[in-house]
Amino acid sequence: MRIDKFLWSVRFYKTRSMASDEIKKNRVSVGENVVKSSKEIKEGDIIKIRKNQIDYKIKVLQIPKSRIGAKLVPLHVVDMTDKEQYEILKMRRMEQNYYRIKGEGRPTKKDRREIEDYVSADDPEVAAGDEDYWDSFFNTSEDDE
Repeated sequence: MRIDKFLWSVRFYKTRSMASDEIKKNRVSVGENVVKSSKEIKEGDIIKIRKNQIDYKIKVLQIPKSRIGAKLVPLHVVDMTDKEQYEILKMRRMEQNYYRIKGEGRPTKKDRREIEDYVSADDPEVAAGDEDYWDSFFNTSEDDE
């Protein structure tokens, strides 16, 4: 089976064209050799894949006839990726500023929700769109003068 079809069939990539694009970008290798999409793989081959800024390493156990379900993937490949690579991925996800540099542009929808949660957690009277709070805020400042 061709390597692009194999990576698609074991659900490593969402589409076969995505798999072939990644192969063209030299992010997939069999053993130590960078391969082309037409490379035929066999049982026992070790495939190294660079995806999401980490290096995956899988060993081929069986060649599937076509795309398989997610539950059947362990019957066809063994994940030999280093634990350190998964730790790197976990740290990047926890960091949360990998998607945008702080101070650059408008807040995203996620940022806005976090800000609203933070503001409402500080003062229970404050809620998004609470007009009574704003009226009382302006009325107390006028009474002080």
